[in-house]
Amino acid sequence: MGLFDFVKNIGHKLFSEEGQAAQKIKETIETDNPGIKNLTVDYKNSTVYLGGEADSPEAVQKAVLMAGNVQGVESVNVDGVKIPAAAATSTPKAVESYASIQYYVIQSGDTLSKIAQQFYGSAEKYTQIFEANREVIKDPDRIFPGQKIRIPPNK
Repeated sequence: MGLFDFVKNIGHKLFSEEGQAAQKIKETIETDNPGIKNLTVDYKNSTVYLGGEADSPEAVQKAVLMAGNVQGVESVNVDGVKIPAAAATSTPKAVESYASIQYYVIQSGDTLSKIAQQFYGSAEKYTQIFEANREVIKDPDRIFPGQKIRIPPNK
């Protein structure tokens, strides 16, 4: 099962009523669309179900983070997203492990520089983390505890 866990009461507040959730999350993903065509979004019992055709596993990872870093979302299921065979194997495990991506949940007191120091040994490489997460981090100085981000391989 392609399920990614998140902290339900942390994140951007996009909706006040459960009936608005799917549409608001879909609009958010489509605003900075990471490469998913025919995107479908469903929301049931704090879980977001994504569907569509992704350009790459990276596009799915970004959509997952965009949906998961929304207040009220506890998990994101990507079983409905297809990835062309030319891009990668279309399994949730392939999406999760694509290009040795690690995920990190931001802790209180973290900065992107501190996270870069931890993962890369250099605080100056925070821009790599910022660039890999532009869809969920709009300002490198505005991250919050509980937010889940991608840590790309060190370049």
